[in-house]
Amino acid sequence: MTFSRYGIYFTPAPGPFAEAGATWLGWDVANGCRVGAPDDDVTKRPRRYGFHGTIKPPFHLVPGKTAQALESDLERLCDALEPVVLEGLTLSRIGPFLALTAVGDVRELAQMAGQVVRGLDGYRARPDEAELARRRQSNLTALQEQNLKDWGYPYVMEAFKFHMTLTGPLPQAQRDAVLARANTHFGDLPPRPFVIDSLTLVGEGADSRFREIRRFKLRAGL
Repeated sequence: MTFSRYGIYFTPAPGPFAEAGATWLGWDVANGCRVGAPDDDVTKRPRRYGFHGTIKPPFHLVPGKTAQALESDLERLCDALEPVVLEGLTLSRIGPFLALTAVGDVRELAQMAGQVVRGLDGYRARPDEAELARRRQSNLTALQEQNLKDWGYPYVMEAFKFHMTLTGPLPQAQRDAVLARANTHFGDLPPRPFVIDSLTLVGEGADSRFREIRRFKLRAGL
């Protein structure tokens, strides 16, 4: 399959937690297929990305760079990265969105994400003016604007906050009800401790949905 963009995600290993995320969103990023009976009003916006936490945001390849080279360099990078262990995940509101967020000290996770952003940035084509303008509609802070210029995305490096998005923007009146549904759906499946011991290379297909290309173990210290 040909992909228009690539990204580096955390995606859960196959199992009940990954299945719960896929059926909630209606898209199985690992197998590249529709699943479940999702609520379109709630999950349509994040569905195309699948159940994930972004490490390096999606990007177009620099002309002349290949997906095969990206895959090889990501594998080498993951061989040099150590797994990250956090206390757990919790359901949270991020503005009008609902997401699973990390519990505990996230400094090692942020450091690891920064290494991935920097280490693979030679593959990232610069965003065009239309994308830059769209990003700037979010009233970026000075730090986020600098990240956009340096890394093509506002919410990396010091502005990075790990989250696994579960909804699009929700009207205030719906948020409590959707949060209750999400609590019921996920139950005690969000892991404690929460261990990131692999990263996933994903690609955006012609249908604008992301699919797993390959999962890489973090091997330093093992």
